Amino acid sequence: FVAGLRREHFTVFDNGAPQPIQFFTSEEVPATVGLLIDSSASMRASRAAVAAAAAAFTRSAHPLDELFSVNFNEAVWPGLPGGVRFAATADQLDRAVAHAPAYGMTAVYDAVNRGLDYLDLGTRDRKALILVSDGGDNASRLSLDAVLDHARRDNAVIYTVTIADPDSHESRPDVLRRFARATGGASFSPGSPADIVAAFTRISREIRSGYVIGVTPPQEADGGFRSIRVVVNSGDGRALTVRTRAGYYAARSGSTR
Repeated sequence: FVAGLRREHFTVFDNGAPQPIQFFTSEEVPATVGLLIDSSASMRASRAAVAAAAAAFTRSAHPLDELFSVNFNEAVWPGLPGGVRFAATADQLDRAVAHAPAYGMTAVYDAVNRGLDYLDLGTRDRKALILVSDGGDNASRLSLDAVLDHARRDNAVIYTVTIADPDSHESRPDVLRRFARATGGASFSPGSPADIVAAFTRISREIRSGYVIGVTPPQEADGGFRSIRVVVNSGDGRALTVRTRAGYYAARSGSTR
């Protein structure tokens, strides 16, 4: 993460055309964050490491973050107790992650879709999902394309942590990378328990350290998907790279959304 950049260092292109920046901030603000934890049989050996990484994440959270967890195998269910929307304490979320069983098949796409819907219950402007899985899906009712479309229409960033047996023929790390690329997140493939904790720590830092840049869609934008590209020039010769979501769906004329 590169700190200290200003509005004038950035250029935003909407479908290839530069747009004036209407809003800019780099303040650390609280976020609504969901942990999507693969609880299928293929993840059984990694459950303890994932629980430890989640605990490290919650300990570094902003005091005003809204945190929740969703578990999934062939079914998808909330990790927190019934009636509890967001974790009241870090310990409560830790228990929700650590006590989930690990058995059955895997419904990754359904879980991401549920997580995106759950984020809508939050009140924070920044919203993110952290998906922990091997990426292999053999139980979802929804298709990958349908859920990717949902993710592109949403305002959430998806980070993925791929945990897979190198000899597995069912893991799909490419699927997890697609979710991250589409939403401006990042994908991690840790090789050890310590690497899993490091990945969660980096994700926590990124969620709280990004720049938020707002532009107004051009008048000719009327429905459909529009690509977004952001270029940064700090003026001191540094070769900097911006990671952002791939684009957005413009509202149609007359829409209130």
